[in-house]
Amino acid sequence: MGGWVLMSLLVVGMLGSIGVGGYPMEDLVVRLPGQPVVGFRQFAGYVDVDVKAGRSLFYYFAEAEKDADKKPLTLWLNGGPGCSSVGGGAFTELGPFFPRGDGRGLQINPKSWNKASNILFVESPAGVGWSYSNTSKDYNTGDASTAEDMHEFLMRWYEKFPEFTSRDLFLSGESYAGHYIPQLADVLLNHNKYSKDFKFKIKGVAIGNPLLKLERDAPSVYEYFWSHGMVSDEIYLSIMNHCDFEDYTFTGSHNESNACLKAVSDANIIVGDYINNYDVILDVCYPSIVEQELRLRKYATKKSVGVDVCMTYERKFYFNLPEVQKALHANRTNLPYSWSMCSEVVNYQYTDGNINILPLLRRIIKNNIHVWVFSGDQDSVVPLLGSRTLVRELAHDMKLKVTLPYSAWFHSGQVGGWTTEYGNILTFATVRGAAHMVPYAQPARALGLFHSIINGRRLPNVTHPSMD
Repeated sequence: MGGWVLMSLLVVGMLGSIGVGGYPMEDLVVRLPGQPVVGFRQFAGYVDVDVKAGRSLFYYFAEAEKDADKKPLTLWLNGGPGCSSVGGGAFTELGPFFPRGDGRGLQINPKSWNKASNILFVESPAGVGWSYSNTSKDYNTGDASTAEDMHEFLMRWYEKFPEFTSRDLFLSGESYAGHYIPQLADVLLNHNKYSKDFKFKIKGVAIGNPLLKLERDAPSVYEYFWSHGMVSDEIYLSIMNHCDFEDYTFTGSHNESNACLKAVSDANIIVGDYINNYDVILDVCYPSIVEQELRLRKYATKKSVGVDVCMTYERKFYFNLPEVQKALHANRTNLPYSWSMCSEVVNYQYTDGNINILPLLRRIIKNNIHVWVFSGDQDSVVPLLGSRTLVRELAHDMKLKVTLPYSAWFHSGQVGGWTTEYGNILTFATVRGAAHMVPYAQPARALGLFHSIINGRRLPNVTHPSMD
């Protein structure tokens, strides 16, 4: 048993809820069922964001492996909208553990991002995972209320962990977090503008395969299909000639031509149900096809636009074990449904998917905050083709000059991907061989990327191995 685990067992009874090192003892996760021994601490529990409504968000926090007191704080949010950052980011992608194959224990993630930073994961909005509200109308939500709740969450979380108020803060996420993270940053910048005391020390924003501007991200799906030999010239040209992507929405209120609808249908049939659109080179696990929960698919006019999937049975099984929930201080209200990766309770304002995020990125950059947009190059759901173009258009609009020409970056002696930089403050990077969930598909390259983000340096442009 690790030293900190043994000490925790000895002092819990004596200290009750007295903080240790400024941290809340009541949220300390002594040890998760089937967890390997580690030398860093974990905390989990609830933060009330609206006491009157009974609305609370669940979080999981992992200290940095080493020198935690000297490292920054990174917030990670998954997308959906309505999918769990604890289930996704924390226990599938970049957190310290993955579920074992039997669903009853955990294994170490050797490329966890807590090697470089303290990491915070939040299930947001209320209704996702173990986050909840006692007011049913709170489950009707959207981008604006989600951002405001996350602002309130962070303010109250800092009350639990006051030493982080002086630390650098990185805001990161993937997929529909292309909305969540910039909108949260915008709210925090407003806070900083008007606050006379505490201000958030936002150091950087990093978003992976992010939904940024639907009218550009949507056609890039079919450009990706065509460029990767997944559809014919004829189908691709028909989609480009007959579909009005400038009027593309998730509401279904506009009218597409019959030629457009037929071409899109033909494309989806050819791509088929046996390709993982989130990782086009990955062999699919057939049972997982049934389990996929494409959050925006039920709203989208065109079948291929969706965000985030449930990846494994094992994770869901593990999180629904009573002993796991007890160890995490989760499900304190005995919710009438089981934990799942993506919520069936949340009724999200689907028209928010149409919001153009570029003006928010512009504001973030104008506040001297470095923005990173990174893309796994095997993702056809929010492909790099759209993201790369949007970053360039943003740089052009802001009159940011190219400060790093488009070029390869390296990790462990191999090409990690390609990158370019504008104005020393806006970076676009691909991650070679990565999927929609970059840290899951390419953990080593993703960690190398994260090291560069945290340390405020460019990605390595030489072939010698980088530091993990």
